[in-house]
Amino acid sequence: MIVGLIIACEVAFWVLLAAGLAFRYVFRMPRTGLALLLCEPLLEIVLLAVTAVDLRNGAEPDWRHGLAAVYIGFTVGLGHSTIRWADARVAHRLAGGPPPVKPPRYGTARAAHEWKVAARWILASAVALALLQGAVWYVGGSGDTGSLRAWQQRMLWVIGINVVIAASYTLFPKRERQRERGADENPVDSGAGAGTSSPR
Repeated sequence: MIVGLIIACEVAFWVLLAAGLAFRYVFRMPRTGLALLLCEPLLEIVLLAVTAVDLRNGAEPDWRHGLAAVYIGFTVGLGHSTIRWADARVAHRLAGGPPPVKPPRYGTARAAHEWKVAARWILASAVALALLQGAVWYVGGSGDTGSLRAWQQRMLWVIGINVVIAASYTLFPKRERQRERGADENPVDSGAGAGTSSPR
């Protein structure tokens, strides 16, 4: 039942996201669209409540309960940025909004971007760790919490990997190639005269 509910929550997340953006930009009903988007956290509340009830009713904690905690954590950490990502693109396509801002490619700006991405993944993992620890305490010493501890170890790996990736961009920043820099500074087509070039 837990796995089925996780799948249902994931499907409902994208359905609510699509419906909210449709009402906001297609039907020109921004308040209704916002209300649908605000329903997203209710999915995690339902999943958390069902998982807690399942454990309280004597279910042996296993990988499914751990997966539920991880799903909730990742939705908390990454859900808002996913909604914002989709909103920017739909607004650009359907409402004449500005084009989505591309992430920086080089130097300190790229390193800062990578740390922001890492922060979202670290937040997701931290929430999952807290929920998993809460489940361990809830079960107590009478139950087998090995599967929950295994999920906690995976979350620590996720945190470590993201820190390493972000740190690599800080310690070894990606630098713009001289050829690319020259092309950006002088974007004139070699087959046309200087007077006929037009910026894009």
